[in-house]
Amino acid sequence: MVDGDTFDLGRERVRILGIDAPELDQSCADAAGRSWPCGQRAKAALRTWLGGASVRCIPAYRDQGGRPVARCAARGRDIGGWLVENGWALDYPRYSSGAYHTAEQGARRRRAGVWAGTVTPPWEWRGSREVARREAPSPPPNPRCALKGNISADGSRIVHAPGQRDYAAVRIDTARGERWFCSLAEARRAGWRPAAR
Repeated sequence: MVDGDTFDLGRERVRILGIDAPELDQSCADAAGRSWPCGQRAKAALRTWLGGASVRCIPAYRDQGGRPVARCAARGRDIGGWLVENGWALDYPRYSSGAYHTAEQGARRRRAGVWAGTVTPPWEWRGSREVARREAPSPPPNPRCALKGNISADGSRIVHAPGQRDYAAVRIDTARGERWFCSLAEARRAGWRPAAR
């Protein structure tokens, strides 16, 4: 079991089509507002329910990582339907065409699983984490090498020093050829010019 909507079947890692379970490190709030590890609990609920049952999947397509995304069944039930009915996953309208909408409404009414309190839809939770990750300042790999070598939209190579106006906003993307420098002299030798402010 990988998480609440992904598991290994034979040598393939399968993602269930049309649903989205909380991420493993995602927390939800109970009715009193206390945090609880809903991602871990969703995974445990799926593991317990499947037990040693035989699972059959019909792949719909492969995701960007090459994993099959499939409609799967066990114990005579649609696995995605079971997860949504029991409040361990949400209908993922972007991919489900509303297939699990009614099951989700029932789980909400019964306050089952994640609906016992509040849950951030996993796709929104992942999105906010990605934004935070992109916006978080990246520390230099070597604390003594804190000059940021940035490549601007027009291709200019500019080096920013701590304390300069744009230093905190600059993100280093090594895949684009950006880099850290230990001294201004080193940056100049590599063809980078100091930021004006």
